[in-house]
Amino acid sequence: MTDQHSLVTDSLTLRAPDRRDWPAYADFMESPAARFFKGHGDVLEAWKSFGTLIWHWIDRGYGPWAVTETGDDSCIGIVGPKCPPSWPEGEITWIAFAPAAGRGIAHEAARAALGDAFTRLGWTSAVSYIEDDNLPSIRLAERLGATRDDSAPVPGGPVHAWRHPLPEVLA
Repeated sequence: MTDQHSLVTDSLTLRAPDRRDWPAYADFMESPAARFFKGHGDVLEAWKSFGTLIWHWIDRGYGPWAVTETGDDSCIGIVGPKCPPSWPEGEITWIAFAPAAGRGIAHEAARAALGDAFTRLGWTSAVSYIEDDNLPSIRLAERLGATRDDSAPVPGGPVHAWRHPLPEVLA
């Protein structure tokens, strides 16, 4: 089930992020697991990064979702589509906070976000930008069927594009 502001899977509810999600986001950004994300270890930069998530929803009408377990509105991750100005194409991004890490939650949420990006948003391609040392993200990209695409342009930073298959390829 989906609407403009939420997406529901078997066990998760993905909703637009808001101010109540800041404490969980800030805690994550202080953790070693956040070392691959802009804003890691700097509360002001983390706050700006969080604000960008909210702004993406305001400016684009969509963005990365706050991930919650259905029945519990506590944010346990951020997963979803984004395409800031000047980016070469849309990205599916994911962050699993400590309570969600290693439980398959990012995989379930990312699959739902990909489906929504290709159907409701009408995307014709999607990538995830991942640093070479971010092995958990690379493993998740591979589980989602993505392959490294060295010919794809990247928006900057020490990242590579991991290209997601189109829905008909996964069917």
